[in-house]
Amino acid sequence: MSTTAPFIFHQGSAPLFVTMPHTGTWLPPEIADTLTDEARRVPDTDWHIERLYAFAKDLGASVLQATCSRYVVDLNRPPDGASLYPGQATTGLCPDIRFDGGPVYLPGAQPSSQAVAQRRERYWRPWHDQLAAELARLTAQFPRVVLWDAHSICSVLPQFFDGRLPDFNIGTNKGVTCDPALQRRVADLARLAAPFSHVENGRYTGGYITRHYGQPEQGVHALQMELAQSAYMDETPPWRWDEEKARPLQTHLRAMLSAALAFAREGE
Repeated sequence: MSTTAPFIFHQGSAPLFVTMPHTGTWLPPEIADTLTDEARRVPDTDWHIERLYAFAKDLGASVLQATCSRYVVDLNRPPDGASLYPGQATTGLCPDIRFDGGPVYLPGAQPSSQAVAQRRERYWRPWHDQLAAELARLTAQFPRVVLWDAHSICSVLPQFFDGRLPDFNIGTNKGVTCDPALQRRVADLARLAAPFSHVENGRYTGGYITRHYGQPEQGVHALQMELAQSAYMDETPPWRWDEEKARPLQTHLRAMLSAALAFAREGE
């Protein structure tokens, strides 16, 4: 059984924690052998997110980055695999359908319930143990902590939403996972970030990480930022980073993350 470290972690000094659950591209060989040719290219990766948010460490943020592909296990899904969007198309804890509707697995090669449980313990659990431990450290030190869950997705995906996704998609589980003041500050900056578009709690209202760990009454204010990949990269293979597009987007993201940090520091 091939293994690799389940995450890359950087411990910061500020009350700001950036998680990147879908940056991983690694496939254990024994899993890769069961996937279709298309799935082995891991097209549903949140491409270049670690590069886009490289400035976060300069702000003093802690950063938790995935190494394994979401096709191995989706770190932003609940451990029991319950749907986050009942009645809407979505993917599960161990997805068997790609975002474009095609199969992840070769015929008859879908993982058994036992295999799913093994992946949960081998890959999902260590990630969440690290996330919880860092939140515990931060909340012991600071009265307010902002958890920023960083994502991106193809801007046009008919299986999941109509039309084109806005550039900035702010999710707080409809205002539950953070103080309204934090959501308002980030949304105000998104509103001013021409020519980029934005929406609050639209198609994406936050996944498991935002919903589970966002506990403003306990001092943890969680927000998911889902970015349209068209805002900073080519959306077709080989999914090339576009510096001309990415530079202005990074400027706005830095302003948003700085505003989130300022919000957290107001509680000190």
